[in-house]
Amino acid sequence: MKTLISEQFALNGLLTIISLTIVFHVLVVLGVIPFQIVWGGRLQDQSQMLAFEAVSMAINLFILAAVCVRAGIIRISVNPTLLRILFWMMFGLFLLNTVGNIFSNNSLERMIFTPLTLILSIFCFRVAVSKA
Repeated sequence: MKTLISEQFALNGLLTIISLTIVFHVLVVLGVIPFQIVWGGRLQDQSQMLAFEAVSMAINLFILAAVCVRAGIIRISVNPTLLRILFWMMFGLFLLNTVGNIFSNNSLERMIFTPLTLILSIFCFRVAVSKA
């Protein structure tokens, strides 16, 4: 894996995809993108969407911060072992999300977000196996 995908490529991919994901969720909250196409098409109303989207954006911002720390964009001292654990957890989260997207009620979500979360899990795996 280390020879197939460089750590820098994985970090750049994570930065790009997570940033675009945050923009996507902001567009959902603003109503530009209908909330029926997220969360497996299971959201019932506006208030439920706002709660779920708030959680999603908070998680994505946390992930973005972790990626920025690992990439050296945010220069704070974080234990390298803690960062590796975070990337292993993100790998698991994105892998589970991939499975969830496969079973989404929305075909658009299945077609777009299933491969996207699979790519994110691969990138997180690549960073997790790297030495700091």
